[in-house]
Amino acid sequence: MKLGFFLREATRAMRRNAAPTFAALATVTVTMIMLGVFIPIVQATKGAANTVRGRVLVDVYMKSSATSSDETRVRKELLSVPHVKSVEFVSKAAAYAQQSKQDPAAYALLASNPLPDTFHVVPDNPSNVLAIRSSLTPPATGGGAGTIDQAIQTVSNHKDDTKKILEVTNLVTITAAVLTVLLTLASVLLIANTIRLSLFARRREVEVMKLVGATDWFIRWPFVIEGIVVGAAGAIAAIVVLGVTKVALLDPLANDWTLIAAPRTIPFAALLAVLLAAGVIVSSLGSGLSLRRFLRV
Repeated sequence: MKLGFFLREATRAMRRNAAPTFAALATVTVTMIMLGVFIPIVQATKGAANTVRGRVLVDVYMKSSATSSDETRVRKELLSVPHVKSVEFVSKAAAYAQQSKQDPAAYALLASNPLPDTFHVVPDNPSNVLAIRSSLTPPATGGGAGTIDQAIQTVSNHKDDTKKILEVTNLVTITAAVLTVLLTLASVLLIANTIRLSLFARRREVEVMKLVGATDWFIRWPFVIEGIVVGAAGAIAAIVVLGVTKVALLDPLANDWTLIAAPRTIPFAALLAVLLAAGVIVSSLGSGLSLRRFLRV
C-alpha cells in the first residue's frame, strides 16, 4: 500500500475520534512545555553547581623569607602531587594590589604588605581537593601536620567548608538527574496512556480489520502516523507557547536581571528541535506499542 492510503486513514481516524485525539494533543503539548522549561532549569542548576565546584582550590602560603629559587622548587613539588591539575602563583605584591582595590580604606592604614606569596593549586577533580591537601601536609616528626617543603608556611585549611560545598553540589547534580529521569518516564507513560485511551475507543475497528485478514503492520501504520501527526502538532503548539513566552517575557527581563541572562543553557533553536523530535518519537512509539494488546484477537 502507498503512504497516501495510510495518511488518509490516519486523517479519517482523527476526524472521527476528535475527543481522544484532542486529549492526546493536549497531553503532548503540556508535556513538551514542561520539558522545554525543565531542560534549561536543570542545565542552569548544574552549571551553577559546577561553577562553585570549580572554585574549590588549595592555597599554599609561602614564608616571607622564601626566595625565587624556593618558589621554583615548590612549584615543581606541587605539580608532582597526585591529582594536581595546575598551579598558579600569585606574588604578595599582586595580591596586595588586588585586595587594596577591593577595600582601599583598610589597606591605606597598613604600613607594609602583610600578604604572603601564594600558590593556588587546582585539582583535576574538585572531589580530590581533600586528598591533595593531605598530601601537602604530611604528619610532622613531633606530631601534628607539617608541610612538604620548608619554604611553605601553611596550607589553607577549609576542610569543613570544602566538604559542604562538595556535598551540596553533588546533591544538586544527583537531584537534577533523578528529576530528569522521573519527568521523562512520566511523560512517556502519560502520553502512552492517553494514546491507549484513544485506541480503546477504536478497538472494534481494529478487531474487524484483524478478523478480515489484515496484517499487524497494515493495522498499525495508520495509528503510528496518527501518533506522529499528533506528536508533531503538540510539540509545535508547545514551541509556539515557549517562543512567545521567551520573546514577550524572558528577553525583556534578561536585559534588566543579570540572574536570568547569566546561566548558559541549551540554545533555544536546539531546544525547539529536541522538543519536536521528542514529541514525534514518544507519540509514534506510544501508538505502536499501545496497539499491541488490540492486535491479539
